[in-house]
Amino acid sequence: MARRVSTYSLVACDLDQGEWGVAVQSKFLAVGSVVPWADPEAGAVATQSYANPRYGPDGLALLRQGLAASEVVQRLTDADEGRDERQLGVVDTAGRGATFTGSGCQDWAGGRTGPGYAAQGNILVSGETVDALAETFEATDGSLAERLLASLAAAQAAGGDRRGQQSASLLVVRRDGGYAGLSDVVLDLRVDDHETPIAELRRLFFLHDQLFGKTPRHEWLRVDDELRAEIQERVRELGYERLEDWAGVANLEERVDGDDEIDPVVLTELRRRP
Repeated sequence: MARRVSTYSLVACDLDQGEWGVAVQSKFLAVGSVVPWADPEAGAVATQSYANPRYGPDGLALLRQGLAASEVVQRLTDADEGRDERQLGVVDTAGRGATFTGSGCQDWAGGRTGPGYAAQGNILVSGETVDALAETFEATDGSLAERLLASLAAAQAAGGDRRGQQSASLLVVRRDGGYAGLSDVVLDLRVDDHETPIAELRRLFFLHDQLFGKTPRHEWLRVDDELRAEIQERVRELGYERLEDWAGVANLEERVDGDDEIDPVVLTELRRRP
């Protein structure tokens, strides 16, 4: 018998940046392997409760055909005999959100939508969890990933999953926005089994941003003779001849570009090393 993915999730987009994403938390092992689906050419989907995993790829396929989020929800659930136990959230490429909660989902269960998002949850302490997802997303500034994380934390503070916490994930996509510009996955972070999965997910997000984020070029530091000497000395003390060699080992190579300027994140990390 399938396990119920008792959870709360937020499916959302940032149309200005061309990003779509899903944030989710659940008392369920490795929720990120089941619930979130996203494609910058289609939109994003969350499938949960007694989750139908086909809702993910099938929903994205329907979105690629140009169907609105509400039409996608209707088509998926109409074709599914187990619809009464399903929960689903969809955001399309126009930023329209739609959510579905089957009549067989355990209380508290429900969802709400707004501009650019769909929020839903089941087996929750109360509807305040979904309200916190929606209201925090609407009120928070920053990147899509930052807004999704803030919403997830607010939902947990409002009560969260009635059974507790176990896993969480954060997925964000943008056309050519991933590693080296050769992937659409901006980030795909998962905490599969943890006492405080949202806090751990936030830690991983900050680590990801340090390694793969981009500091605006106007914030880079000019490397004068004194700073150049310091950089060379520190690199050699660490056993390397060039900054690029050390940065490659430290997974900071994406933040190194030439010798005349240095990303402050790289310099801080270099100075932090013993």
